[in-house]
Amino acid sequence: MANRQQPSSMPITKYRGYEQVDIPDRTWPHQRITTAPRWLSTDLRDGNQALIDPMSPARKRAMFDLLVKMGYKEIEVGFPASGQTDFDFVRSIIEDPDAIPEDVTISVLTQAREDLIERTVESLKGARRATVHLYNATAPVFRRVVFRGSRDDIKQIAVDGTRLVMEYAEKLLGPETEFGYQYSPEIFTDTELDFALEVCEAVMDTYQPGPGREIILNLPATVERSTPSTHADRFEWMGRNLSRREYVCLSVHPHNDRGTAVAAAELALMAGADRVEGCLFGQGERTGNVDLVTLGMNLFSQGVDPQIDFSDIDEIRRTWEYCNQMEVHPRHPYVGDLVYTSFSGSHQDAIKKGFDAMEAEAAAKGVTVDDIEWAVPYLPIDPKDVGRSYEAVIRVNSQSGKGGIAYVLKNDHKLDLPRRMQIEFSKLIQAKTDAEGGEITPTAIWDVFQDEYLPNPDNPWGRIQVANGQTTTDRDGIDTLTVEATVDGQETTLVGTGNGPISAFFHALQGVGIDVRLLDYQEHTMSEGASAQAASYIECAIGDKVLWGIGIDANTTRASLKAVVSAVNRAAR
Repeated sequence: MANRQQPSSMPITKYRGYEQVDIPDRTWPHQRITTAPRWLSTDLRDGNQALIDPMSPARKRAMFDLLVKMGYKEIEVGFPASGQTDFDFVRSIIEDPDAIPEDVTISVLTQAREDLIERTVESLKGARRATVHLYNATAPVFRRVVFRGSRDDIKQIAVDGTRLVMEYAEKLLGPETEFGYQYSPEIFTDTELDFALEVCEAVMDTYQPGPGREIILNLPATVERSTPSTHADRFEWMGRNLSRREYVCLSVHPHNDRGTAVAAAELALMAGADRVEGCLFGQGERTGNVDLVTLGMNLFSQGVDPQIDFSDIDEIRRTWEYCNQMEVHPRHPYVGDLVYTSFSGSHQDAIKKGFDAMEAEAAAKGVTVDDIEWAVPYLPIDPKDVGRSYEAVIRVNSQSGKGGIAYVLKNDHKLDLPRRMQIEFSKLIQAKTDAEGGEITPTAIWDVFQDEYLPNPDNPWGRIQVANGQTTTDRDGIDTLTVEATVDGQETTLVGTGNGPISAFFHALQGVGIDVRLLDYQEHTMSEGASAQAASYIECAIGDKVLWGIGIDANTTRASLKAVVSAVNRAAR
């Protein structure tokens, strides 16, 4: 079929395509991510600077403590030369002996000005592990418009800044500090590759990385400008052409301007990056930094340990929302309120069947569900692994089907409805949601179910209520059932015989003018142990109606009789 889209009036002549990388023998498409990278959280720097109201000291500390608890070993804690607030925060966590674990490195950012570098290094006095992160913009538009300098001028800024960091670290930091250095050619995505390489080489010539003296070269997509594949090409090109590569930690710092920061980071790792800088839930300037939670959980979903603890993702979200005074979107991957939720009937049915299949497989193998490979349609991970309960997985509205409703009843109330009963009950819920609109909660579903099938014993409705009953069996196997009952408001004794208690009860009902035929019968236990209850489901033809009934009782015979009464009363309602 022909494409019927028409030209728009958008001013496309203002823009041009991003320059591609000439690397025909690229190898990154054939790579796989099999181990977690080094992570750096910049929530307290890049994330904080993007807030309308930056974090208070208390909220900063809460964020820092969260990052430590989650397992991040490199944390950018601020821009201490930018103001007293950041400087004081860096000092506060260094001077608190319980704040920074021995294996955690704090990082601080600075521009390439001597006064800022001195102040930055000064903030790190007494730290056990600390990295100074120096940056300067290298892209042509910055060289031309902002600095009005040549390539050599811009390169010299990076070299001089590196030298000053080394000098002040030597002067101000004692032997107790394990010092590290990071350099970023800011706006790497708009910088010519040959010039980015030239600047990085000049910085390394100054810093002299070698055995036991690593340098971090961070290549930021300060503004995301290309497809993730082109971004990966640039990383592979840099990795191939950098000298002293074995002493370089190549770091990726994507922003999300095109909405592909996560993909850009993953492909950069495939192309040789060693380290990822980002923020929880993608906080950051404009459209945000790459989302460290999504990246980590993507690894987890592929069987790769992210080496970060996401097991209580709602607590992580609550702390993040408190610190940032923002809310996580309900559709945000892995954490949003709706991401493990299905409204569609076909989706719900598939999810329910997936859970059932996993339970059956685990039972057959004699193991728990946690011991077998996760395989549930529409759920890429087990919500329980991140602290979510199954209660929120199925949500019911007018688009939902029997699968979701059946899931709620089985998960919340241990009732495994037969398929035809699922269809019958789903029509009742469908009518309710069509009439009222919106979502119906699990509590409301249960209220409808009880009212329809399990009348309140304190306020019963229907033609029949049964009390005590007993069954005797003769030598020919014929059962005689005697039941104390109330029929149409009159107390009476029902007596019937048959091949089993249900058949006998049907004959007893015929004595009061109720003709019932059995179409289907199923039962199951609802729990284990001496006090376990059973659920009985009976499909009956009552006059010209076919209806299901349910009975719940510790005694399976009484449960069956209650199920018959449930169906009979529904027929007369």
